[in-house]
Amino acid sequence: MIIGLTGSIASGKSTVANMLKDYGLPIVDADLVARIVVEPGTPTLQKIVEAFGEVALTEDGAMNRQKIGEIIFNDEEKRKQLNSIIHPAIRQEMLRQRDEHVAKGAQTVIMDIPLLFESKLQHFVDKILVVSVTEETQLKRLMERNQLSEQEATARISSQLPLSIKEQGADAVINNNGTIEETAEQLQRILRNWEVIE
Repeated sequence: MIIGLTGSIASGKSTVANMLKDYGLPIVDADLVARIVVEPGTPTLQKIVEAFGEVALTEDGAMNRQKIGEIIFNDEEKRKQLNSIIHPAIRQEMLRQRDEHVAKGAQTVIMDIPLLFESKLQHFVDKILVVSVTEETQLKRLMERNQLSEQEATARISSQLPLSIKEQGADAVINNNGTIEETAEQLQRILRNWEVIE
C-alpha cells in the first residue's frame, strides 16, 4: 500500500512523518527529492543553467537558490519555466524511490508530499493521510516557528489549499491540535485500520 502523507504549513506533518519512521516504514520525502534532483552534475541543474544562465549557479557549482528565487519572484514566465524543469524530475525520482522500496519487499511505502493536492498527485498513492489543525493553531504555530507577523503568516497559509479542502480528499485525517500523545494514538488507530500494523 502506498500512503500519501500531506498537510499544510505548520500543521505538524513532519511530526507525523517521524512517527511513521519510528514504525520502520520507508518514506519518500518530496522535499528531500527536490534537493537531490538539482544537486551539482544532475541533468536537471544543467537544464536550469541553460534556461537561466550562469547566474543559476553558486561559485561551487550548486544551484543558487537565492538568485533563482529573486528571478522567479518577479517573473511569472520564468517561474513556470523553472517548474516545468524541476517538477517532472521530482516526480520521476519519487516514483523511482517508491518502486525501489516495493522491489525490496516493502508492504507499505509512505510518500511525504506537502503539495499532494496542489500538484494533483493523488494518483501516485492508494490512501491519503492528511495532518490537520484549526486555522488558529496553524497561524499561531507558524508565527512562533518562523518568527513571522500575523500578516506574513496568513499570506503563507493562504498560498496553499485550505486544510478543510484537503480533508475532503483524505482517506483519514489526523487532528493535530492536541498533545503529541493524542496525535500518536490517532496515527496508531489509522495504521491498524489500514492493516499496516497489528
